[in-house]
Amino acid sequence: MLIFKIVPRGEWMAHSGDYHGSVHDRDDGFLHFSTLAQLPETLRRYYAGQDDLMLVAVEADALGAALKWEHSPSRGEDFPHLYAPLSCDAMKWARPITKDVDGKFVLPAL
Repeated sequence: MLIFKIVPRGEWMAHSGDYHGSVHDRDDGFLHFSTLAQLPETLRRYYAGQDDLMLVAVEADALGAALKWEHSPSRGEDFPHLYAPLSCDAMKWARPITKDVDGKFVLPAL
């Protein structure tokens, strides 16, 4: 199963090797991920008004015991949280998230 991490392009391009998360991730103590079904609402809630984002696809099984599915009361769903750096080996691809003419996010082809 693929899970997804949304990362600003500049932050993504600035890192090399394993990804240790955003300031928000590090403050929370884990890396935030979404399932494919959760992506549109995650983008709407937390990335509105932002441009130049990357979508990173990760094989959930490759993350081992450091991946925990935890309930988010604000969303009423379980979300994947990674309690370790994101290993390069677990990453499948990283592609840009674009916007349409109305400014709505368009996910890359999966």
